[in-house]
Amino acid sequence: MKTTSTQPRLKGFRFPREIISYAVWAYHRFALSTANVEDLLAERGVDVSRESIRLWVNRFDAHFAACIRRDRPTAGNKWHLDEVVLPINGVKYWLWRAVDANGDVLDILVQPKRNAKSAMRFLKRLIAQFGKPRVVITEKLRSHFKPIRDLVPCADHRAHKGLNNRIEGSHRPTRRREKISRTVQITTPGAKISCR
Repeated sequence: MKTTSTQPRLKGFRFPREIISYAVWAYHRFALSTANVEDLLAERGVDVSRESIRLWVNRFDAHFAACIRRDRPTAGNKWHLDEVVLPINGVKYWLWRAVDANGDVLDILVQPKRNAKSAMRFLKRLIAQFGKPRVVITEKLRSHFKPIRDLVPCADHRAHKGLNNRIEGSHRPTRRREKISRTVQITTPGAKISCR
C-alpha cells in the first residue's frame, strides 16, 4: 500500500504517521486485539508485526483515547442507575452501573457493599464527570433515595422497577458471562464437565 504522507515521519518509526494513527485508532475504537489490527493492516497491504502495534498502542494510546472520548456525544440528562451482584473468587461484590437515555454506559463501579454510602460514592463520581442529571431512574432500593435527595435535589427521581429496563439490558452481558462461569466447571484435565 503506497501512502503519500502529508506529515513527516515520526522520528525513530519506519511507518508514516497515518498508518500508526490508523492502527492505534482501530485498536481503541473497535476494541480489537493486536492480531486483529495486524490482519486489518495486512489486508490493506501493510506488513507490520503485532509487537510493533503493541508498542505503538503503548506509546500513543493516551492521545487517541482522549480524542475518542472527546468525539463521543455528551451524556444525556436522564440517567438509569442500578446494581447487580458479581461474585469474584467466592466473595460477593456489587457492580454499580449508570446508563443514559441513549443506552450508553456512563460509568461502572465495583464495591463490596450495597448501601447508601456506596450509592453516594457512585453518584458523586458520576456528577463530577457528567454534571447533574435532570431525571434519575432507579429501582426501589432505599439506598438510592438519600444520595439523590442530597446531591441532586432538583432532579426528578423515579423509583420504579418497570422504568429501569434500559439498564437491565446493559447488565445482560455481565450476567451471561457470570452464568457461563457458574454453570460449567472443569474440575481436572480430562474429567467430565458438570453442569448445575
